[in-house]
Amino acid sequence: MSDINDKCVTLAHGAGGKQTSELIDKVFKAHFSNPEFTADDAAVLNMDAGRLAFTTDGFIVSPYEFEGGNIGKLSICGTVNDLSCMGAKPLYMTCAFVIEEGFPLDKLEEIAAAMEKTAKEAGVKIVAGDTKVAGKGQVDNIFITTTGIGRIMDKAHTSGTYARPGDAVIVSGDVGRHGCTILLARDEFGIEADVTSDCAPLWGTVEKMYEVSDDIHVIRDATRGGAGTVLYEIAGQSGVGITIDEEKIPVAPEVKGVCGMLGLNPLYLACEGRLVIFAPQSEAEKIVAALRECPYSKNAAIIGTVTAENAGKVIMKTEIGSQTLLPQPNGELLPRIC
Repeated sequence: MSDINDKCVTLAHGAGGKQTSELIDKVFKAHFSNPEFTADDAAVLNMDAGRLAFTTDGFIVSPYEFEGGNIGKLSICGTVNDLSCMGAKPLYMTCAFVIEEGFPLDKLEEIAAAMEKTAKEAGVKIVAGDTKVAGKGQVDNIFITTTGIGRIMDKAHTSGTYARPGDAVIVSGDVGRHGCTILLARDEFGIEADVTSDCAPLWGTVEKMYEVSDDIHVIRDATRGGAGTVLYEIAGQSGVGITIDEEKIPVAPEVKGVCGMLGLNPLYLACEGRLVIFAPQSEAEKIVAALRECPYSKNAAIIGTVTAENAGKVIMKTEIGSQTLLPQPNGELLPRIC
């Protein structure tokens, strides 16, 4: 057994014996327990017939805790939001942990508690998982992989291939906050700014949209590459052009200030609680009104339109009235968050 302080994760915690069972019982089972949570090799779930959405995602964010959340909250939000973007109510999740030897147990407890709280808010149950302990230096503190399954609402039919000329382009809130938060948390530039991550579970937000409109073509969460990357993805998948208005894009003043100092574009900074939505112009205003009633989308806005021209390109109307091609994302986007 490692000589690491017993308040830290040791290699013995990953060996499959007594310490492993204690770690699962005292940390994970304590926070994730529900009727479907299992100690068997797989959870047994009762599922009604219908269309299902199924997704998986890995999380290796550094630092693992930041203003507005930690890797635990992020791991639930990321998977819940991927399901939600397909119009699927999140039902069940699994999670796998790879933990570095020496990781503080109290921090692991905080991460599990954040997962418990966020899963409860999203209405999803964590039903199974796995734990591995890696040697010192083999991983950066803690990695989490989550897998989720959800039932798609009958009225939901969304895809990145469904954007159509004439659609409005909507963002559910100000962009770039998560990426800016991670950048500041690393303290590489000596910049002080009051920025909090937008990390949030968005099933309730999506459900609210569908209460006012069944005609939603695309929903995509603007994660690692930010809203700008999503716009280029949809333009390419649907074979359309997109025109956006720079003045209409919501950006928090503090994020705008940091971006100005570092020469970054907030459209390419990660979000973890923001949706990009494509819907007919006739539906756009009521969708935005519904979004503004939700806690995580109070400054939702229509930022552009879909065009038949300039297929695969994103054109931006600048604040001085000119038009320019939004640079296509290429190579390493900064800050690298995973």
